[in-house]
Amino acid sequence: MAGARAAIRYAKAVLSLASDQNAAEVVNVDMKSIASTIAGSKDLSDMLQSPVVRSSEKKAVLLEVFKGAQPITLNLIDTLIDNKRLALLNDVATSYMRLYDELKDTQIAKVTTAVPLTDELRVNVLAKVKELTGKDVEVESIIDESILGGFILRVGDIQYNASVANKLNKLKREFTLN
Repeated sequence: MAGARAAIRYAKAVLSLASDQNAAEVVNVDMKSIASTIAGSKDLSDMLQSPVVRSSEKKAVLLEVFKGAQPITLNLIDTLIDNKRLALLNDVATSYMRLYDELKDTQIAKVTTAVPLTDELRVNVLAKVKELTGKDVEVESIIDESILGGFILRVGDIQYNASVANKLNKLKREFTLN
């Protein structure tokens, strides 16, 4: 829990600095890159969490992996190393993205489908969510074949489950109760 609070504090500080320098959007691109890279690489994630790997080695790896990152992003990495908090890098990146979206009044709509979203369906989802929330929305597509068909839409704390698997489970519960 303390780590999550610390990550939010670092993210707020970076967002404040980036906003002052009119670089919040490009730093957000860096944070998306950091979050997706760490999420996609178990080795990188394990290295960041490892107390055995030296900070200098971690820094060298991060500078190589995130070449071309903004100076603000590189300063964040240096600060996390100096404060022995580099394990929080992924949490800081995701917190920054969430705070940036709140600042820009944008929400992330996570759409889980059994097959990839078509462009037409993506446009329809964007329009419907904007109608419901009144905010600009960015669609994040997740493919999960276990839902069989339909979709699950999650925007903030709201979830709408229109998956075939969910409907089958409802039917199953109804038949077992009778």
